[in-house]
Amino acid sequence: MKHRLLIQVLLIAFFVNGSFAGFGQTDVRKTRIACIGNSVTYGFGLNDRETESYPAQLQQLLGSTYEVGNFGLNGATLLSKGHRPYVLTDQYKLALAFNPDVVLIDLGLNDTDPRNWPNYRDEFMSDYLRLIRSFRSENGNAPKIFICRMTPIFNWHPRFKSGTRDWFWQIQQEIEQVAKAANVSLIDLHTPLYSHPDLFKDALHPDQAGAAIIAKTVFQHITGNFGGLKLAPVFMNHMVFQQKANIRVWGKADSGTEVVGLFDKQTEKCIANESGEWTLNFNPAPAGGPYTLKISAGNQQPIVLDDILVGELWICAGQSNMEFPLKDAANSGIDISESENSNIRLFNLKGIVRPDDSKWEPSMLEKINDLEYLEGTWKSSNTENVTDFSAIGYYFGKMLNENLKVPVGLIQVSVGGAPIEAFIDRKTLEFNPRMVDVLYKWKQNDFIMDWCRQRATLNLALAKNDLQRHPFEPAYIYEAGIQQLAGLAMSGVIWYQGESNAHNAEHYAAAFPALVQSWRKAFGNAEMPFYFAQLSSLNRPSWPHFRDVQRQLSHSVPHSGMVVTSDLGDSLDVHPKRKREVGERFARLALKDVYQQKLECFGPEVRGFIQEGKQIRIQFDHAAHLKTSDSTDAREFEIAGSDGLFMPVKAVVKGNEIHIHTEIKEVQKIRYGWKPFSRANLVNEAGLPVSTFEIEIH
Repeated sequence: MKHRLLIQVLLIAFFVNGSFAGFGQTDVRKTRIACIGNSVTYGFGLNDRETESYPAQLQQLLGSTYEVGNFGLNGATLLSKGHRPYVLTDQYKLALAFNPDVVLIDLGLNDTDPRNWPNYRDEFMSDYLRLIRSFRSENGNAPKIFICRMTPIFNWHPRFKSGTRDWFWQIQQEIEQVAKAANVSLIDLHTPLYSHPDLFKDALHPDQAGAAIIAKTVFQHITGNFGGLKLAPVFMNHMVFQQKANIRVWGKADSGTEVVGLFDKQTEKCIANESGEWTLNFNPAPAGGPYTLKISAGNQQPIVLDDILVGELWICAGQSNMEFPLKDAANSGIDISESENSNIRLFNLKGIVRPDDSKWEPSMLEKINDLEYLEGTWKSSNTENVTDFSAIGYYFGKMLNENLKVPVGLIQVSVGGAPIEAFIDRKTLEFNPRMVDVLYKWKQNDFIMDWCRQRATLNLALAKNDLQRHPFEPAYIYEAGIQQLAGLAMSGVIWYQGESNAHNAEHYAAAFPALVQSWRKAFGNAEMPFYFAQLSSLNRPSWPHFRDVQRQLSHSVPHSGMVVTSDLGDSLDVHPKRKREVGERFARLALKDVYQQKLECFGPEVRGFIQEGKQIRIQFDHAAHLKTSDSTDAREFEIAGSDGLFMPVKAVVKGNEIHIHTEIKEVQKIRYGWKPFSRANLVNEAGLPVSTFEIEIH
C-alpha cells in the first residue's frame, strides 16, 4: 500500500513538472492549479509541450507562488460513454490526488466526434456536473472551479460540415448551462481565438502563440488582473454618439472593480465581472455638444474623453469606390475649401498598407495577423481632414447635416479590391449553406474573383505561415474592423462594393443578404437601414447581369435601398469621378426613409408591361413624369419573343409610361440599359435614373 501511494505521488510530480526533478521540495504556501482537458491542454502538436503548452505558460505568468499541473489527455471526452472518457483515465485520478485549490476544466472538443454527441448528448450535462462534484467532494475541500467555453474548431477540420460545426455550438451552449447549474465560473476561450485561424494549422490545436492566448485568458480569470481600467478602442476624443438611443460605453477593468461613468450630467456605475468586462448605459442625450465622458475606477487615473458630439452616426463601407478620396473627385476643389465644419466628424479606418501590386514586408504581415490592419482616429471636417476621406461618404454626411441641422458622424471602413466575403463575420459564413464554401482554401477558391486571389498571393509572397491572413480573406475585414465597432448604436450603413464579385452575380445574391444579416446582428438592430450603390457603367461584360441582381436585391432585402449610378460611369475607369451625385443620392434615401422628409429618393422602377396587339406599355413606379436626361429619344430598350433573341426597339415616353411598337406577337422579355457601359437615359422628374432591368412574362 505504501509503495502504491509513493508511485502515485511520484506520478503527480511527473505530470506537474514533466519530470521527477524537485520532488520533495514541497511548498505548502503554493496554490495548486489542476488543468484538466484534452489535447489542447496537453499541448498536442507543439514543439516542446513542457514549456509551450498553455499550463506551462500559465505557470510562467503566475510565478513561484503557484503550482500548475497539466492533466490533459489527447482524445479525452467529457462524456462518460464517449470513446475516451476522461473520468476513466489515470490523468483524472492524478488530478484528484493533486488536491488542487483551483480546477480548470476544458473538455468538449472530442465530444463532437460522431461516435459521441449524436448518441450520448442527453448525458452531457449530468456527466459534467458529476465531474465538477467529484473535485468538490474529494478530501473534503472545495476548490475554486472554472469551466471553459471550448477553443474553436475551424472549417478545414475534416468533419466540419458533416456534423462538427453544428455539434460544436450545441456543446458550447451546454457548457454555458452547466456553469449556471453548478454555480461555477465560466472562462471564454473561444472568443479570443476565433479571429485567429492562422494559429490553428490543423483547425483544432493552437500553436504556441495560441496557447499563450489561452494562458493569458486563464491567468486573468484566476487573478482578476485584467490590466486595470480600459475603454474599448472605439471610444475616442471627437467621436459621435447616436442621438435618440441609449449611449452604451464598455471596456475592461480588474474583476470586482467598481466603474463609475459621467456623461451629460448623468452618473452610472457598474462592477467589472469575472471576465473583466463592464458596461455603462446612459440615457439618450440631446443632439449637439460638445460633451465630456469621464470613466473612473478606484484610485486609478480616470479616462477622460473630450469634444464628443451626439447626432447621426453612419458607416460608409465597401471597396475602392467608397474609399475613393474627396481630393480626386470631380470638381471637389470648392467643396474642400468650404469643408470647415465641426459638426461633421470623420473616422477613417484605413489600411496600414494598400493591396497594390507589391510583396508585403514581414512586419506588415505580422500586424495583419494581429488584426492591426485598420487604424484611424476621429477628426473634425476641415480642409486637411476631408481630402483623404471617402468622397461619397463626405457628400452624404454634408447633405444630412445641412438638412437635419444636427451633428453627423461618418465611419469609413473601405478596402480597395476587397470582396464582400471579407466583410461578413465568420459564424455567419460557417452556417450559411451558400457561403460556407468560400472559407475553404480561399486563395484557390473561385468563389473569390481571380484578380483578388492573384493580388493576395503576391502580397503574401514573403509570408512564412501557410495560414497568413490578408484583408481579402473571408471574414478578415469584419474581424479587424467591424468587430471593434459592434455594439455602437448606428443610424445605418451606406455600401458601395461589388466590383470584386461581379464575376458571379448568383453568388452575390446570397452573399449580400448574408452581409446585411451579419451587420444587423453586430449592431443589435434587425431593421438597420442598409443602402447600397448599384455598380456603375464600365466595359466589363458581366456587369449588366450583376446590376440586375442588385436591383432585385433592393426589393428582396428588407429595409434596404439602392442608388443607381450607371449614368455616372466611365467606359475605361472602374473609378468614375462623379462622386457628389452618388453621395447625395444616398442622402436622399436616408432623408426620405429614415428622417421622413418629403422628397423623391428613388429613380423610376419598372412595375411590369402590358402588350395590346402591336403596342407594349411599360409601367413604372416612382415616376410622376418620365423624361430623358438629355432631351433625346429614350435609348437601350430591347425586346425578345419566344426565341429568346433580343432586338433593339424604339421607345417613346408618354407620361409615366414607355410605349413600344412591335411586330412580335408575344413578347417574352424586355430589358433596358443592358450594356456593360450603358448610355441609357431615362429619368424621373427628380432627375434620378432608371436601373438596368430585365423583366419577363411567366
